Amino acid sequence: MKVGYIQFNPVFGNKEHNLSQIIRLIRNHADAELLVLPELCTTGYFFTEQAELQNMAEYVPSGSSVKLLEKVAAETDTYLVAGFCEKVSENEFYNSAILLGPEGFIDVYRKIHLFNTEKNFFTPGKGPIQVYAVKDVKIGIIVCFDWAFPELTRILALKGAEIICHPANLVLPFAQKTMLARSIENRVFTITANRIGTEKKGDKELTFTGLSQITSPGMELLSHSSKDEEECRVVDIDPSLARNKWITKKNHIFQDRRTDLYKALLQS
Repeated sequence: MKVGYIQFNPVFGNKEHNLSQIIRLIRNHADAELLVLPELCTTGYFFTEQAELQNMAEYVPSGSSVKLLEKVAAETDTYLVAGFCEKVSENEFYNSAILLGPEGFIDVYRKIHLFNTEKNFFTPGKGPIQVYAVKDVKIGIIVCFDWAFPELTRILALKGAEIICHPANLVLPFAQKTMLARSIENRVFTITANRIGTEKKGDKELTFTGLSQITSPGMELLSHSSKDEEECRVVDIDPSLARNKWITKKNHIFQDRRTDLYKALLQS
């Protein structure tokens, strides 16, 4: 399967520009069967006022940005996972990722673990934690700071996910290394699509770390990008490798779990 990511610099509040860039980059890599785009890639990230969300967020799947991405997915025969600012009502918003394919809208995942000031504007997702079949390959979705919670990736792997799609707007230096661990501890592929650039609001600014990557069930970096350049990478993977959960001839990553001792995870 040909899978990849798009790393670019969205402009805050300029959906027309961002969508133009996204569509150009998707068309340039139309040989990919699955492409992952960054978190909040149509709007930019650094929300500081509720009014900004009210102006930029869209309903799913009826929003104009979703419809435009549906069109390019059908045109290029590509499955897309793209970060999106979702409106549910005039006062309820989610930091979401939409899954689209040549057949149209498939589903939306709402980020469960909100990072820092996101808690001022977004509602945390309530699940369910789902796996989707994309061309006979099972994928799961997490968004950005979800990387810090291994339970989520483990659940997706237990449900059969072979690829974890990870739209991100990372500003901390930890996630890329952590996603290598998520790969080996679950024996899955991961695709982290991070953004680049800096967003400034008054005297505050956020600089995004780039370094998008694709990792293998053997904890290999199959592809990785720079900190500050627009880059799109596509690699060939064999999803069947993620169905083999044996680390050694005697160690199976799931069968060796001691679930009888894990109850403390649910008691705090």
